[in-house]
Amino acid sequence: MEGLVVKLPSFPFLSPNISSSSSSSTFRLGFRRFSASISATVNEGFVSLGQLTRPDFPILHQEVNGSKLVYLDNAATSQKPTAVLKSLQNYYEAYNSNVHRGIHYLSAKATDEYELARKKVAAFINASDSAEIVFTRNATEAINLVAYSWGLSNLKPRDEIVLTIAEHHSAIVPWQIVAQKTGAILKFVSLDENEVPDVEKLREMISTSTKLVVVHHVSNVLGSVLPIEDIVIWAHAVGAKVLVDACQSVPHMVVDVQGLDADFLVASSHKMCGPTGIGFLFGKSNLLLTMPPFLGGGEMISDVFLDHSTYAEPPS
Repeated sequence: MEGLVVKLPSFPFLSPNISSSSSSSTFRLGFRRFSASISATVNEGFVSLGQLTRPDFPILHQEVNGSKLVYLDNAATSQKPTAVLKSLQNYYEAYNSNVHRGIHYLSAKATDEYELARKKVAAFINASDSAEIVFTRNATEAINLVAYSWGLSNLKPRDEIVLTIAEHHSAIVPWQIVAQKTGAILKFVSLDENEVPDVEKLREMISTSTKLVVVHHVSNVLGSVLPIEDIVIWAHAVGAKVLVDACQSVPHMVVDVQGLDADFLVASSHKMCGPTGIGFLFGKSNLLLTMPPFLGGGEMISDVFLDHSTYAEPPS
């Protein structure tokens, strides 16, 4: 998660005018800004980013059917670099223990690293407070958390939820279930002539009956990039909330939740070179504080009595 600034050697295709062994430069690569630390001059050939980073991924150091393995399914799940694998190994070898469950050295160390990871995620998406980051098993669970906690508490019969037909199933099915339970109505935005969600139709569909807009930021199927800032403005103008599926955008472009002003945003680690089984929900503090518990037990407990329990504050 600290990968906003990456040290790279000098290559002609990145910085053609640099040959010094001690100089440095800054350049744009895709959506991220990188700092290039020049240690040597490369005088021959074109070197791609793939060639540069391939050694960091052990799974690619194998042959399949007599050829080097080439993996092109990163939109589904990314492979894991050595740094991530070593970090996981270090946890199990050095401080494997329950988080927030003990006062001994290992538990304290695990808890500190756990909360440091939350702060890193908050900084990565520019959340105003690390307490706005709720760890989940994946983005699907994060969406379900919003659906069952916020949705069941706030939606009423004939309230409208606006989605596009290009949403991932994980962003549709929870709201179908919630709509059946609450009487809310799902409204879907179709595609335009370019086979991407019709943004103008989406704008027209948002009304005073709209209580929630659920949209992807980037689609790995259509390649659409939705204008989240505009959608948020349109939704907030009628008092509606916005949930953004950022699984494909957070790994590839700068995502600033304060700039977007979205109410909820979800993403998953396994699509951005992190381990499987972990994702996160960003939620504005004022909303998280009003949401009832999604799952009972564990860290969400403050005090437990035989006839009732009190609950911890977000993000627990």
